[in-house]
Amino acid sequence: MKETEFSVDSVTLEVLRNGFNMVAEEMSANLVRTSYSPNIKERKDSSCALFDPDGALVAQAENIPVHLGAMPRAVKAVLGEFGLNRIRPGDAIMHNDPYKGGVHLPDITLVSPVFVDEEELVGFVANRAHHADVGGAYAGSVSAESTSIFAEGLQIPPVKLVEQEDLDEDILRFILSNIRIPEEREGDLRAQIAANFTGKKRLREIVNKHGFDKVLGVYEDVQRYSEKRMRKRIEDLPNGNYRASDYLDDDGLGNEDLEIEVEVKVDRDRMAVDFSGTCDQVEGPVNAPLAVTESATYYSLRAVTDPSIPPNQGCYRPIQITVPEKSMLNPSKPAPVVGGNLETSQRIVDVMLSALGEADISAIPAGSNGSMNNVTFGKSGEGSPANYTFYETIGGGAGARPDKDGVDGIHCHMTNTRNTPVEVIEETYPLRVELYELRRDSGGAGRYRGGLGLRRDIRVLEDGTEFSLLSDRRRHKPRGLDGGKPGKAGDDTIVENKTEKSIPGKVARKLNKGDVVSIRTPGGGGYGNPGDRDLKKIERDLGEDRISRSKAEKDYPQYRVNRTSRSG
Repeated sequence: MKETEFSVDSVTLEVLRNGFNMVAEEMSANLVRTSYSPNIKERKDSSCALFDPDGALVAQAENIPVHLGAMPRAVKAVLGEFGLNRIRPGDAIMHNDPYKGGVHLPDITLVSPVFVDEEELVGFVANRAHHADVGGAYAGSVSAESTSIFAEGLQIPPVKLVEQEDLDEDILRFILSNIRIPEEREGDLRAQIAANFTGKKRLREIVNKHGFDKVLGVYEDVQRYSEKRMRKRIEDLPNGNYRASDYLDDDGLGNEDLEIEVEVKVDRDRMAVDFSGTCDQVEGPVNAPLAVTESATYYSLRAVTDPSIPPNQGCYRPIQITVPEKSMLNPSKPAPVVGGNLETSQRIVDVMLSALGEADISAIPAGSNGSMNNVTFGKSGEGSPANYTFYETIGGGAGARPDKDGVDGIHCHMTNTRNTPVEVIEETYPLRVELYELRRDSGGAGRYRGGLGLRRDIRVLEDGTEFSLLSDRRRHKPRGLDGGKPGKAGDDTIVENKTEKSIPGKVARKLNKGDVVSIRTPGGGGYGNPGDRDLKKIERDLGEDRISRSKAEKDYPQYRVNRTSRSG
């Protein structure tokens, strides 16, 4: 690529590009450091990004894929609501509406304009954070039983939380009066304000050093750079139409085998992605807003083409996405959507990778656990504490790769969070973690083994605890690839009155003191013929208790032969 194609030389371009990235990274570090809730402080369930004056993505921190790919729609919604003529220096505009660029109600986005000398708009900084509760019918605002977005929490249209540096105390009081644990929510909202303040300060420093016009020119340069690299990688794929489909287990309300179908058309340096075969929107909370569908699509394409391409709006210019209205991937209000961001996004990735694997299987891993395994505990009312909400996602097995085993016990694809440490759970909430371990035998067999799922057993220490599980891959297993076996499906139970009972993957109910919930997440699929696996790796897995001897004998004929010859 020639330097003359850009407004600056290649060295300056790279210096400024990395400077933009560091604006977002420092925002992210500040948000995590100053937040109150374990969900943000410990799990890092938040994301930060930088946008140009037109609302196009310029740079992002390495945070949560489902947040980041959807955030441009949120910024565009702010511009659409206010217009540049009503946005002033010192403003911070918040919203969470999934039908206006949001993803689900617990994810609150805060967008701040960045002005230089109080006159020239140089861009926007934005962050999105998952709040452990935003009201609604169920503690934690993540329920497997919601049938309307009105049951999922407080909907916030684009509104100025901060206007010209002044926090609107009336709006803040209104929001806090509609949610559980208001002091925690206020702390997290103030952390979001602080993160954007950091971003504004750092971007102004870059402008002061390099000049306003140069920074605006480089915004377009970095987007054109990413666009050209993406077009080149698409060109490397064979032209053609590639189809795939997969299923969500259910919507939690009795509707099963919910199909997502995609057709990917590669035409020279362009790609058209069409989800027209997908099922209609459903009664339960697994509908995915359009921003989520776009985000999962963009993630999949970057993962398959070249993840080193700088992520910005330029990456996505060669990609056309078609999603039917009133489908599960583009629902109409008031369809419930809390699980679309969490579960359906994962299945969109699965179908996209399957379709793209038809074009280039060498870039595709086997199926990963395919669920965020969302667990919520909470309480609303009397007792000690009177109110609390605990939310986390639990990792599972990553799919095996063409040349490596899958990773054990990790968050995959559209989520990039950490777990909540056991010590933090037990210190902060009336809960006790009884067991936390890898699920032996859960990874699919193959030349390369699928990653293991996790088991997390949590005991409730108070009567009247509200519990919700929103998960998937409890019926449809993560697929193996190129002869590999599928990963083991998830499996969940509750022990009540010393009796263990299986529970659905999507359930909400009240628990009493002493009840134990056991969440057992799916393993990843295997890659390649199990008969080709190195015997030493099988022995290593046995020694590390990743597989049982009975599974080794069942899935690996070379192990049976070797064991028989040794015993003979």
